[in-house]
Amino acid sequence: MHIPDGFLDLPISALTYGLAAVSIGSALYLLEKRGINESRIPLLGVLAAAIFAAQMLNWPIPGGTSAHFVGSGIAAILLGPLQAMLVLASVIAVQALVFGDGGLTALGANIFNMAIVGVLIAYLVYTLLKGRSRVAGAFLAGWFGAVSAAVACGLEIGSSSIFAYNILITVPVMFTWHALLGVIEGFVTASAVAFLTKNRPELLSKEVKAS
Repeated sequence: MHIPDGFLDLPISALTYGLAAVSIGSALYLLEKRGINESRIPLLGVLAAAIFAAQMLNWPIPGGTSAHFVGSGIAAILLGPLQAMLVLASVIAVQALVFGDGGLTALGANIFNMAIVGVLIAYLVYTLLKGRSRVAGAFLAGWFGAVSAAVACGLEIGSSSIFAYNILITVPVMFTWHALLGVIEGFVTASAVAFLTKNRPELLSKEVKAS
């Protein structure tokens, strides 16, 4: 799902950079106004490290870019959408700038897909479902977070004038592979939430506030 250089044309690259910049800038602004609970800063570091490691496992897929875990679901659940967006954006930026995982021309798109779309969709799904079942809501948040980011990626590369395949190929391929991988991500997310509910419920006490 990390789009490399040479996949996106200039208009799509510029558009996604703009969307990512506005979204991350808005998150920073809102967090600065509301303040950050310093007691949860270690949790940000732990999640960032775990997501970084998970995203570094990539499987190339035909007609798309690659398949890998995203981590947007667990980040949105534990941190809220604003902090989750910053954590994912930081992870993706470090991967691109230090490890060459994802191109610089596609950095805006990668941040937009995984840190914005994936986080917001996961947050919305969990918020709607947690009242009925926190664990089921976590599973679907993990699944929808990964799949929505993959579909956004498929739309971008398939719409690019310099990519070999159009959206009739890229979207189904990205959706299918991540729908399968999303089951594993959903299970891991649900297992983590079930464990925390039983052993560390204080970490979930503010899991879906917009902070």
